[in-house]
Amino acid sequence: MGPDTIPYTVWKRVHLKAPGLLSDLLGPLLRLGYNPVSMKKANGIVLDKSGKPYYDSPGSFGVIVLLQTVSKILERVTASRVSLIARSLKLVPHNQCGSLPALLLFKAALSLVDTVRTLQRTGLMASTLFLDIKGGFNNLNTSLLCSSLMRAGVPHYMVAWIDSFLSLRSCHLLFQGCPKTFSPAKGGTLQDS
Repeated sequence: MGPDTIPYTVWKRVHLKAPGLLSDLLGPLLRLGYNPVSMKKANGIVLDKSGKPYYDSPGSFGVIVLLQTVSKILERVTASRVSLIARSLKLVPHNQCGSLPALLLFKAALSLVDTVRTLQRTGLMASTLFLDIKGGFNNLNTSLLCSSLMRAGVPHYMVAWIDSFLSLRSCHLLFQGCPKTFSPAKGGTLQDS
């Protein structure tokens, strides 16, 4: 559970009782391009990676980050809006798959299989290259991203919110003997964001 210790079930009940409440509370944050520092705190659960001969280096551990639930709700709403803006500005490549609604990886797999079979029927050979770029999330340059979005025509309020979302984040690492203070989380973005 995130630092707010509020499970999603609470927010679902709130939404059932007062459907407009969350959008009334969170909407102004997006319009003002501001993500409060209180919503940027996370709990990082430190886990041993299995099969390591020694646990004396940071690479021997993995961290699962648990965010504030209300922050995740705002992030999800914002992601939907960013997706619509990106499509309207034609910023999404025609062959983009995954990470956006209606652009599922399953569809990409079907398209790949269809292309390979079409080429094979004509006697041609086909090959595919898959890349998994490690560290992409950790090395995101926020100022470069924001300037690129502004040049592409993304509305200023949205770029300001993205900049605010990615800056001044902190994480409380939870493992035995850990101090109960938040530390700055430097660079990049959250993996699912």
